[in-house]
Amino acid sequence: MMNHQLPQHAPLTQFAVRDDCLQIGGMPLTHLAQRIGSTPFYAYDRQAITERVALLRQHLPPEILLHYAVKANPMPAVVQHLTGLVDGLDIASNGEMKIALDTGIDPGSISFAGPGKKEYELRCAIAAGVVINAESRQELETIAQQAMAMGVTPSVAIRVNPDFELKAAGMKMGGGPKPFGIDAEEVPGVLKAISPLTLDFVGFHIFSGSQNLNATAIQQAQEQAIQLAIELARHAPSPVRLLNIGGGFGVPYFPGEQPLDIAAIGEHLRILMQQVRRQLPEAAVTLELGRYLVAEAGIYVCRVLERKLSRGQVFLITDGGMHHHLAASGNFGQVIRKNYPVLIGNKVYGSEREIVSVTGPLCTPLDVLAEQLPMARASAGDLVVVLQSGAYGLSASPAAFLGHPEPVEVLV
Repeated sequence: MMNHQLPQHAPLTQFAVRDDCLQIGGMPLTHLAQRIGSTPFYAYDRQAITERVALLRQHLPPEILLHYAVKANPMPAVVQHLTGLVDGLDIASNGEMKIALDTGIDPGSISFAGPGKKEYELRCAIAAGVVINAESRQELETIAQQAMAMGVTPSVAIRVNPDFELKAAGMKMGGGPKPFGIDAEEVPGVLKAISPLTLDFVGFHIFSGSQNLNATAIQQAQEQAIQLAIELARHAPSPVRLLNIGGGFGVPYFPGEQPLDIAAIGEHLRILMQQVRRQLPEAAVTLELGRYLVAEAGIYVCRVLERKLSRGQVFLITDGGMHHHLAASGNFGQVIRKNYPVLIGNKVYGSEREIVSVTGPLCTPLDVLAEQLPMARASAGDLVVVLQSGAYGLSASPAAFLGHPEPVEVLV
């Protein structure tokens, strides 16, 4: 494994380096590029994904269920691989539902969240038998109407917009005014309205934020979510059988960031589960994780087309860019642009080093993969690698922008 720390990057330990070449899927990057036949491409290491799930199983209480949030990386092969490792899948669209159902997983282990579900999506979800996380009173009524027309009793959970937020989260999904879920203070009235409806109430979905590296903040949010569920359960028409407390587990991308302390989170969850067993004895507690399971297992690879010098600054012009990897360009949630960990995959450390910018083929100044970053001296034909690219990569990027072809995705 890599024991080195690359300059100005978070510590990188997920891939080996041999003969100064990055290894992924048990093979040199150069060999993988030859096997694929063209660049750019995304590659995801199945062993790294397996090891990440094993790490969680090692530290979390055994009764905690792990769900994979498909939105993080919906590549069918990745979802299929994870289906054999986790306890369920969380989806946010009809398209993701098809991917999930194609794996052969029990539909009852799939939960469907997201605001603005269309009527046809709700009909599909009801017919499939997945758990629907209702995001509003109106959506709940629509589910009941559609179910009655179909002669089916669907499983429904209430997505709660809590009155707290996940502190230090990269994206806040709860607390304050939000389009997600039903405000916690409104939930008792909604639960009362469920009783006469032909719905199978199963529990709550409480998701407060994502991309957090602060174990204490996550512990606090989990404790608040469980306490909120216990309070709301007093108003429920039936015992709570499912409690999804979200995720929020982050991964390090930028200088100074350190991996999340999973052991501390697991130990705190063991204490919280004692309370759950006492007060919600029928509830299965679920962690919904996406980025944490796949981000560090993936890389984006493009090829240097030209080495260009402009007024003393070196640019590596590549065949890939922001249309494939919007997040790495800094245009997906960053306020001040920071570099993802980027390296020359076939010259990871290199005998010569320099400070360069890596840009793509798009006719826009936003097409930047690395800005003034130290790396090995590269030439045309060398392979640029963006690490931490297994989550919110291709599917979160404007692939059609300027008409360039899409990259290949492989699981190795």
